[in-house]
Amino acid sequence: MKPASFTATFTILCIIFTLVDYDVVSCLRFSDVPDTSHRTAMVLPLFPPKDTSVRSSPSQLSGRLLQKSPVNAQMALHDDLLINGYYTTRLWIGTPPQRFALIVDTGSTVTYVPCSTCEQCGKHQDPRFQPEMSSTYQPVKCNIDCTCDNEREQCIYERQYAEMSSSSGVLGQDIVSFGNQSELAPQRAVFGCENRETGDLYSQHADGIMGLGRGDLSIVDQLVEKHVISDSFSLCYGGMDFGGGAMVLGGIKPPADMVFTNSDPGRSPYYNIELKEIHVAGKALSLNPRVFDGNHGTVLDSGTTYAYLPEAAFAAFKSAVMKAVLSLKLIEGPDPNYKDICFSGAGSDISRLSKSFPPVDMVFSNGKKLSLSPENYLFRHSKVRGAYCLGIFQNGKDATTLLGGIIVRNTLVTYDRQHEMVGFWKTNCSDLWDRLNLSPPPPLPSGLDNTNSTGSMYPTLVPTGSPGYKASGEIKVGFITFYMSLSVNYLDLKPHMTELTHLIAQELDINFSQVHLMNLSTKGNDSLLKWAIYPAGSANYMTNAAAVEIIHRLAENHVHIPDTFGSYKLFEWGIEPPPKRTGWSRSYLIVVIALSVVLILGLSAFLGWLIWRRGKESPLPYERVESVETVVHEQELQPLK
Repeated sequence: MKPASFTATFTILCIIFTLVDYDVVSCLRFSDVPDTSHRTAMVLPLFPPKDTSVRSSPSQLSGRLLQKSPVNAQMALHDDLLINGYYTTRLWIGTPPQRFALIVDTGSTVTYVPCSTCEQCGKHQDPRFQPEMSSTYQPVKCNIDCTCDNEREQCIYERQYAEMSSSSGVLGQDIVSFGNQSELAPQRAVFGCENRETGDLYSQHADGIMGLGRGDLSIVDQLVEKHVISDSFSLCYGGMDFGGGAMVLGGIKPPADMVFTNSDPGRSPYYNIELKEIHVAGKALSLNPRVFDGNHGTVLDSGTTYAYLPEAAFAAFKSAVMKAVLSLKLIEGPDPNYKDICFSGAGSDISRLSKSFPPVDMVFSNGKKLSLSPENYLFRHSKVRGAYCLGIFQNGKDATTLLGGIIVRNTLVTYDRQHEMVGFWKTNCSDLWDRLNLSPPPPLPSGLDNTNSTGSMYPTLVPTGSPGYKASGEIKVGFITFYMSLSVNYLDLKPHMTELTHLIAQELDINFSQVHLMNLSTKGNDSLLKWAIYPAGSANYMTNAAAVEIIHRLAENHVHIPDTFGSYKLFEWGIEPPPKRTGWSRSYLIVVIALSVVLILGLSAFLGWLIWRRGKESPLPYERVESVETVVHEQELQPLK
């Protein structure tokens, strides 16, 4: 969601990027595979290439040498796996940079964004890419290694996915930047400029796909080919209670207790692992180990939401789980179109789910095992509080085992392509950098950008992770305002204002005391609220880093209000300077102290004068009174007659 209107009050910053050498990467076309999904959740496995002869062999990949010491790009992940169906990261393309929210997908190879010339593209999170606005954009000319357009002038791409969505367009080349958390400098890369999209790709909120799979068009392969990162990347998805996560392009030092399994690139075009057994409640399912090696084998796909097992494996898994949860009640799923397996009675506390649901272990061919907590195979029932449903399903008649993002929530997954291994490490992905002892991200920029890549003018602090912006001084932000329109489900919104304020504070990751309602107007079920976010504590203004983070969350629609409040929209955020202090207000304390001193001195002088005056008056003559003893005889009381 983009702000509706803004006014420009700040100076345009200079953006300078260093151009690197040009590469032309060939385009591979992909064919169809059987459907592997029975749900509308995101399922984005890449289709096998018809011709992989142009790919570098695994030995060639592992033998590449970096031009200098390895670097990596630390990147944040956004959104929520089961709410949005995916996780996204931010990429900036072009000069000046144009920002995009892209689904991270290990099952796709091409990275693509909607093009300004697109004839059939949906409405997404950010404006479409405008090649004509980038001084560094170049089309990829038609050549013998790619599929060409009808005029045989430019290379094109086409992708079709298992849930029947598709993307097609032209290939272009431009500067791609990875954000301020990245040690990796902006690099020239090939990407797709969409001219047509269908299905979920058309309706999704995210702008496009960031392809992390194996293939010449993969952003990972391109960076490795340039010798700027080692042949590895990592993903860490947040848990059931927390969305977002982290991603690293390039190598990291693996934790000592990370569990590795082999991943043979010759086995399939995907990232496969050697799964041998599944244990439920400590007991192995009675299955032939070869059940997990059918078709493409066991595949990890970050673009798929849930997990899908071959028919025999799913039947055994379902039976074992249901035997282990006899104390829970079997209920209908949230969507009558699907026969979900759901249970009520487990409670809403995620940390206590392991008391109601059994542990699950995935055992690899080398004997190592990955232990799954309930959040790795369950999703919340959207209509019944304290109820959960199995997030593992039967993969139709396909013999492939497909492990989507739910399996690796709160798990760091390292795709070590150089050594042909995949590693798993259970952790809290919300504080991954601290747990890995990685250097903290560099300081956030303090400047302001006056225009975005589409030419619309609005005041905006540089968003977290945006590349290449520098400014010479801090901008003092007194408070931040924004509007919220609500079509509420309540007859009276006012009794729920405290709850709403707490929710906003939680979503913006600030203190409740910082959120203030400035104005509320209602008409029927529709309400318009103006909010203000003030500095924490007694501070007079926010740091630029704090303001950037708040605006980043507002502008990128990271404030999620429960459905109980109805539909809502955030718009027109603004920055207000600290209130100007007059000479009186700046000296208020001094004036109060001075007046107090004057008052005390005045009273003291007055009292002193009274004492002095009394001392000057002549004393009154008096005679000494001798004490006279007077004896009063007490009369005896007479009885009443």
